[in-house]
Formats: sequence, structure tokens, C-alpha cells
Amino acid sequence: MSPRSASVNEELRRRSRERLLQAAVELVDEHGFEATTLADIADRAGSARGLVSYYFPGKRQLVQSAVHRLMHRTLEEALDREPRTEDGGERLARAIDAILGLAHDRPVLMRQHMAGLLQAEGFVQCPEQRRLSELLGDTVARYGSADVTADYPMLRATLMGAVFAALVPGVPMPVPALRAELFRRYRLDWELGTPPGSGADAAATPCQDLSRFFATGERARAAPGEPAEQAAPREPTT
Repeated sequence: MSPRSASVNEELRRRSRERLLQAAVELVDEHGFEATTLADIADRAGSARGLVSYYFPGKRQLVQSAVHRLMHRTLEEALDREPRTEDGGERLARAIDAILGLAHDRPVLMRQHMAGLLQAEGFVQCPEQRRLSELLGDTVARYGSADVTADYPMLRATLMGAVFAALVPGVPMPVPALRAELFRRYRLDWELGTPPGSGADAAATPCQDLSRFFATGERARAAPGEPAEQAAPREPTT
């Protein structure tokens, strides 16, 4: 059996990491952060326990990266939805609705995410977070901002505040009221975007398949004679 090529090893690493991200989102969404262990995540992902530490320094960093992946792919999907548009107001409305939609559809997961941001580790800088930042920054720019450097952090903070307000146990703010306030703030017509819980979103449930947000369905590109990916591939040591 010939050794795996560098490109196949890289593909196996990517897919292993993707499976861990997807498993983390699913389990925390189902059981909460404290009840989910790294062993649970590794088992759900079909990976060896040691691979979790290979990619992530700890459970909180893994979960935060996983939620940021879900957020940026949800936002990406909303922005690219048909009919495609370059209208800045429509794109900002879609962005607001996408983030509020996560609070509406996945309250357990998003509540755990917000709580994690307040821990000592703070905001994890990772590829998933950077992609989310790029999408929101581009949305602000298309909306017509004259100073994206200042306006992007304000949008991010405003969205985080709205998600937090929607999820405070005992005194949650209704998502429609938060949406109305955000739309007033940014002078957006009510008809723009897709309000959380309306239309096609009304059929969504917290148990819906999340695999489309995680690139685990692609086959590794192996050279002739190279084996297909195993359920829990051994990572190269170099």
C-alpha cells in the first residue's frame, strides 16, 4: 500500500475537523454545554479522542468555533438566497434576520454561545469567526457605510445584544420586537429580509439536519491505489 499523498492527508485533516465542528453543534444544541463532553463529541464525529486536542485547545474553543461556523454559513446562505441581490438594504435585512433566526430556532445553542463569550477565554479568533467577520463587514460596506472599521463592530455589538436580549432566561425580549428595533435603527423597510419563524423558516426545527453547513460530504481525492478515508483516520505526525 503506497503512502498517502500530502494532499490526501490535508483532506483527511479538513474532514476530521469538520466532523468535530458538526458534532459539537449537534450535541450542545441537544444537551447543553455542561452535559456535553469531549468524548461525546469525538464519538459523534467518529473520531479518536486525541484528535479533538489536535485541533482545539479545549471544549469551549471547539464549541465557539462550531457555533461561529454555523453562524457564518447561515449568514452566507441567507445572503446568497434567490433572488440574488446586491441591494445593501436587502442584504443587511437578511443578515439581521439570519442571526435573529438562530436565536429563535436554536435558543439552547445560542444561549450557551453567549455565555461562553463572557468566560475568561473570551472571543476565540478562528477561521470560522474570521469568515463571519468578513461577511458582516462586507454587508456593512454594501449598505453604504462610509467607515466600515467603525460601523462593523457596532453592527456586531448590536446583533449580539439583540441575541442576548432574546435569550435571557425569565425575561426574554420577543424576536419580532428586537427585529423591529434593529430595522428602525438601520432604516430598513419591514418587507425586506425574511422574518424569523415566517415562510419557509416556519417549518425549521432545532433537530433539522445541519450537515449542509459542514463540509463533510465530499470524498477525499485519492490517487489510484490509495485507500478511502476511514471513519477515524490517523492524523499524520508531521
